[in-house]
Amino acid sequence: MHPHELAQASVFLDYDGTISTADTGVHLLVRLGTPGWREVEAEYIAGEIGSRVCLLDEWDLLPADRELLDATAAEVPIDPDVDALVSDLLRAGAEVTIVSDGFGFYVERSVGHLGIPIVTNRVNWETGALEFPHEDRCCACSSCGTCKQAPIKDAKRRGRTTVLVGDGTSDRKAAALADIVYAKDGLAQWCAAFGLGFRPFCGLDDVRATLFERQ
Repeated sequence: MHPHELAQASVFLDYDGTISTADTGVHLLVRLGTPGWREVEAEYIAGEIGSRVCLLDEWDLLPADRELLDATAAEVPIDPDVDALVSDLLRAGAEVTIVSDGFGFYVERSVGHLGIPIVTNRVNWETGALEFPHEDRCCACSSCGTCKQAPIKDAKRRGRTTVLVGDGTSDRKAAALADIVYAKDGLAQWCAAFGLGFRPFCGLDDVRATLFERQ
């Protein structure tokens, strides 16, 4: 993109599998979850349940042990190029937001140092409940934990070019709305299957290279 275009861009970065090198929620379930989570995950990927129901069901299958959950989530590294990507985008005048529809509690610890808005679900550690401060009951589907379309719609209303960078099922609805989509893994397969234009990437340095037209 041309520098003046980046100054008018709002970039939305998924967390699990995009900023983190693997899906942290799935990692938690593999390591700590009780049987049944794979069936819940399959129903979600197939579109039989929304992410809010999926997350609540899967959260119930994890131990109510904050220290153990924190330590296990910390086993998943983040993409080493996220800092450079975010810094370059902010320097160019772009808005950058992390949008995550996962368990949420590990996102601030991992990328809070970036100093950008984080839109995700949260855990009330006093009650142990998973909460959804960014659900959108007015959305047509109203089934997501974090509505990723809502901030994209807001950016569009302000006349900004919207860029989504994602990898999975929770990014599909946002991808259908964004002006520019960077996709990998399951999201790339879904975009290709439904004829939705996207730019493939493997890591965030690929996104940085093409956004800044690095040769």
